[in-house]
Amino acid sequence: MDFSLTQEQQQLSDTVRRWVDKDYTFEQRKAIVQSDQGISAAAWSAMAELGLTALPIPEAQGGFNGGAIDMLVVMQELGRGLVIEPYLATVLGAEFLKRAGGHDDVLQQVAAGERKLACALGEKQSRHDQFDLKASARAQGDGFVLNGVKTVVLHGAQTDALIVSARSSGAQRDTDGISLFVVPADAPGVTRTDYRTIDCQRAADITLHDVWVPACALLGKPETGWDLLDAVADYGAALLCAEAIGALDAINAATLEYVKTRQQFGVPIGKFQALQHRMAEMFMQLELARSMAMLAAAKLDCADAQERRRTVSAAKARVGQALKFIGQQAIQLHGGMGVTNELPAAHYFKRLTMIELTLGDTDHHLARFIAQPGFKAVTAAD
Repeated sequence: MDFSLTQEQQQLSDTVRRWVDKDYTFEQRKAIVQSDQGISAAAWSAMAELGLTALPIPEAQGGFNGGAIDMLVVMQELGRGLVIEPYLATVLGAEFLKRAGGHDDVLQQVAAGERKLACALGEKQSRHDQFDLKASARAQGDGFVLNGVKTVVLHGAQTDALIVSARSSGAQRDTDGISLFVVPADAPGVTRTDYRTIDCQRAADITLHDVWVPACALLGKPETGWDLLDAVADYGAALLCAEAIGALDAINAATLEYVKTRQQFGVPIGKFQALQHRMAEMFMQLELARSMAMLAAAKLDCADAQERRRTVSAAKARVGQALKFIGQQAIQLHGGMGVTNELPAAHYFKRLTMIELTLGDTDHHLARFIAQPGFKAVTAAD
């Protein structure tokens, strides 16, 4: 498989990197983190002007119809720049709308940068199992009434609309009976509790109390939302893998520069062979993770859902192992300075930690990979 970027993709990567280097520096990011909203309207406008909000949107809705590899390119650069804008949350919400069909007006607004989305999927008891739902959706008149509590909704308080998963029928952990809805963030009965996460992103706990939405708010057919939810979660996991690669690239480079300049016993600590071995192992872990992230992106549109699940889980597990090793080694090589907020290394480590925990951690995806029929067939043959 050819993992080379096209000329257009390389130009896109360079454009996003130049914007980050010029207008989203580490000091500018710190100011945004400390702001009341925790995001920047100016940065979001710039991202829209660069075409990033329109990139994943179909041409019919004013977008560029970018594919998974195009999004991988963007997410790598956003990860490298530690960008904390609600881009991932909005892109995931748009992916739900794209796959479900309809809601063209919302997609057009997303493409223009006029609307932000967030995905209210997780609940307190569900951990990484997106099908474990207590939130309910009850048909009433020409619409539905939603009740429940969603937790750790990425940028849930900075959004204009929410993609909400709820149970229409079945037991709490059934994959059947799940429905998906588009809910205005300011709908009566929606309460959002905003807070900052350890990686300086924003999240919210969202309470739905007798929230009525019209029938047109339903994505797809009622009680059949699991396949769509599963596919978009894989899409999000692949994008997180790409973001992690950008962050790992950056923390590797920062660590290499540090060991070249930090002196001990009159010489740079990078002269010590043991530390050179560590840096070499960090590089190998990065390249292994990079190849799996690219493979996952290439398989997102695979017609075989089992192949998609297997590849994405393998990638998320491999990247999870790499980010843990590289992050911990980077902190060790930086010494005490590595855990201070004055250096980017600590911020990269915290973001990588959150990436590992989002949309399934390493253990979850290893178990999911093993559970796929293809794995069982191979092990039985051996």
